[in-house]
Amino acid sequence: MPRRPRLALPNIPLHLIQRGNNRQACFFADEDYRFYLEWLAEYAGKTGCSLHAYVLMTNHVHLLISADSAEAPGALMKALGQRYVQYVNRVYRRSGTLWEGRFRSCPIQEEAYLLACQRYIELNPVRASMVEHPGDYRWSSYRANGEGEENALIRPHGLYEALGLEARSRQEAYRELFRYELEPGLVDQIRRATNGNFLLGSERFAMEVEAVIGRRTLPGKSGRPRKVAEPESGELFGGREVETVVCPRFSPVFLATDNKNAARMRRR
Repeated sequence: MPRRPRLALPNIPLHLIQRGNNRQACFFADEDYRFYLEWLAEYAGKTGCSLHAYVLMTNHVHLLISADSAEAPGALMKALGQRYVQYVNRVYRRSGTLWEGRFRSCPIQEEAYLLACQRYIELNPVRASMVEHPGDYRWSSYRANGEGEENALIRPHGLYEALGLEARSRQEAYRELFRYELEPGLVDQIRRATNGNFLLGSERFAMEVEAVIGRRTLPGKSGRPRKVAEPESGELFGGREVETVVCPRFSPVFLATDNKNAARMRRR
């Protein structure tokens, strides 16, 4: 089955994930995380990508980025991935691939989903039971977005900046979002969109994007399409038949009856 072309749009935030091959570890020591982040900053600058949020887990990476060019995220991940694999193979005396094929991604409708996706990313260590609070995990953007820690990697999105007039009020408002867990349905929606390379947004937003790019942006419904027949007298009113009874003194009257009553009326 052919792979779906990657869906990337200029100036539309992109959530992407890259996993270790066979879900094996891709970070082995603190120095590995530091080098990865150093090169992430370097290649994000070279490719014109703005990083809004990230988390480096033991065997995978989540990034939330924006770019003026649709090709920029792919260029970023190619350069970063190659540089990091060369480093790991040299330091740990290994060979072969480190990553699980292509990275997976989904464009995000900003107003409805961007801050939810940031929370999804920065809550990964909590969901994995590695820490109790996202601020306890060193290798994510939460300390920058939620606690004001200096981080040259982060370029806040406009929706984050709209949380408050100054840095302290923005951080307080952002921390308030983490008082509540993400709804399981929203977590599943983010995962399906990212793993399937679909759009994360409303149906209306998806239709607008589809009209521009000429391809499907949301997952199709499972199963064979349901055949829709022309309405007939026996298929209205929730499965109750409709009988047309002609009376000598009145115009036709429509009566909703169940199948048994309809048969009895026909016998009359």
